[in-house]
Amino acid sequence: MKQYETVIGLEVHVELATKTKIFCGCSTAFGGAPNTHTCPVCTGMPGSLPVLNRQVVEYALAVGLATNCAVHQYCKFDRKNYFYPDNPQNYQISQLYLPICHDGYVEIETSFGSKRVGIHEIHMEEDAGKLIHDEWEDCSLVDYNRSGVPLIEIVSEPDMRSAEEVIAYLEKLRLIIQYLGASDCKLQEGSMRADVNLSVREAGTQKLGTRTEMKNLNSFKAIARAIDGERARQIELLGEGKSVIQETRRWDDNKEYSYAMRSKEDAKDYRYFPDPDLTPVFIDDAWIARVRSAQPEFRTEKMARYRREYGIPEYDIEIITGSKHMADLFEAAVAICHQPKKVSNWLMVETLRLLKERELEPEDIRFSPEHLAGLIQMADAGEINSSVAKEVFAVMFEKDVDPLRYVEEHGLRSQNDEGELKALLQEIVSRNPQSVADYRNGKQKAIGFLVGQAMKATSGKADPGLVNRIFKELLS
Repeated sequence: MKQYETVIGLEVHVELATKTKIFCGCSTAFGGAPNTHTCPVCTGMPGSLPVLNRQVVEYALAVGLATNCAVHQYCKFDRKNYFYPDNPQNYQISQLYLPICHDGYVEIETSFGSKRVGIHEIHMEEDAGKLIHDEWEDCSLVDYNRSGVPLIEIVSEPDMRSAEEVIAYLEKLRLIIQYLGASDCKLQEGSMRADVNLSVREAGTQKLGTRTEMKNLNSFKAIARAIDGERARQIELLGEGKSVIQETRRWDDNKEYSYAMRSKEDAKDYRYFPDPDLTPVFIDDAWIARVRSAQPEFRTEKMARYRREYGIPEYDIEIITGSKHMADLFEAAVAICHQPKKVSNWLMVETLRLLKERELEPEDIRFSPEHLAGLIQMADAGEINSSVAKEVFAVMFEKDVDPLRYVEEHGLRSQNDEGELKALLQEIVSRNPQSVADYRNGKQKAIGFLVGQAMKATSGKADPGLVNRIFKELLS
């Protein structure tokens, strides 16, 4: 039986975190009412002229340098001509001949060890609008809010051989870009999207097979399933003596099946030519040096520093640094309360639990480092007990409330006056002679019932440790 090797390359589109679009001043904010973030430029009105957003070049350059790319110091924009309803100009402004960055790579880690994945190029371009298909009215609507949002497209070499390598590559790219602040890379909002170019060939041969391109992949799980599904489809075709057709396919993640959309276009089909309305971009050595000097501490360096400075478990370090937002939150909270292990515990236990329950990502965390540090300081000072701290944290997770104010407004401060507490516990002892007798006869668990009665009487505000100690003194 023939053995086949999978060959995969990716085209990753990333929406950049600029406040305005690539060629006009319209907002890039996600979620606005349809067609409200628009103007004559991004809706392709005749006579409108584009003006390049400098921040787009800065972000593209930063990503290129972070992925070991060379820079075309003289680069320019081209028109990619095609008709589609979400493309108001009937062309897209992109870069074909002289993209801003080229010939880079990233190192990935998989179960088989480390591997270098080549980056063919990174180019700047504008995003298209969004089509909305209304099944009730049997029509399609178009929202041009996304039209003109700045993109970089990161085109890899066909160096990946499995879904595991693809996911490792995408995760590495996402972390680099998030650490740079160039994009939030939220797949669910479309700010990071991947098209998968895949072919199979007999193991041991060098000639590439016929590739297909799969679109509409908006989660890592969908990408992995699409790769496995398309690989199996192509191998089945070849096993039946049929040919694989070069085409663009749409992956349906619900049905776990891809279907043909259109034949795959080549560059000549788009009739590229230099955009006459945009001047070339010249990137001098000083500009490159400024962007390089502003590169942040990336994950590998951050992990090493956490080991040196914070002394938290390796697993905690991997999880926390796996999200720039969580790493920033951790460091800011530690700078306030100087309790790295306790900050780590709150992030690793309660935060991850709530994120999982609500199907959220670490980037969706809304509470501030000041409030997390404040909660930890209150618990350390004995002003609230552990159960109250968890109760307050749950509210803080949802609404980012000030924990000190919330505790005061809801009367949750711990009852730690030992004299008052001792009087209350003495009364509980006198009301529960059987539990007292059981404890004195060696049934240590009997004290648990008494502690429960005390916590109930204090509405959970008493310190359980203090309650235990006083009960043992009273019963000894």
